[in-house]
Amino acid sequence: MSLLVEKTGSGREYKVKDMSQVDFVHLEIDPPEFEMPGLMSYRTKFGPQQPSKGAKVTGSLYMTIQTVVLIETLTTLGAEVRWFSCDTFSTQDHAAAAIARDSAVVFAWKGETLQEYWWCMEQALDWSPGGSLDLVVDDGDDATLLIHERVKTEEEYAKSGKLPDPSFTFLSLHHTMHLKPSRLSMATSCPYPDHPLLFPSVQR
Repeated sequence: MSLLVEKTGSGREYKVKDMSQVDFVHLEIDPPEFEMPGLMSYRTKFGPQQPSKGAKVTGSLYMTIQTVVLIETLTTLGAEVRWFSCDTFSTQDHAAAAIARDSAVVFAWKGETLQEYWWCMEQALDWSPGGSLDLVVDDGDDATLLIHERVKTEEEYAKSGKLPDPSFTFLSLHHTMHLKPSRLSMATSCPYPDHPLLFPSVQR
């Protein structure tokens, strides 16, 4: 797949496999909404108040119908959302298409290569010049690790003027993180959009 950002008619960025699959979502969305009463009650109770208005959220969970419910809850509460999938094989292409059309920026499709996966992450973290995110919802800590590595690079440059190694790519980072034990707390990982640990983040 060509790695070029596309835009909806309203100007929302996206890259998914097939936008024509979007209508399949309506056949499946009712059960997940019923199974996530907490998120649905947040929409009803806090949606009109827009408590998250202006908040910039980059997210990475399994791109499934269940995650659609979470993303639409975040946008209903006022947040701006950029999303990619944490797992290249479990992505539901119709779910990604629905998000692209209806609610948020998304870069995800089933069967991404490793290079495509890191490209999607890069797009999801790109809040344009002068922009920055406020919250990361990150299963697997890949995005969190990349943010930390970027900060380290910027601090090193500010301190010594040293530029990053041009041969060091996202694929290099991927291999490095799998060779060394992660120092990031796995307690922040939450693969289930209806997990109780997620609600404090939504509240914030």
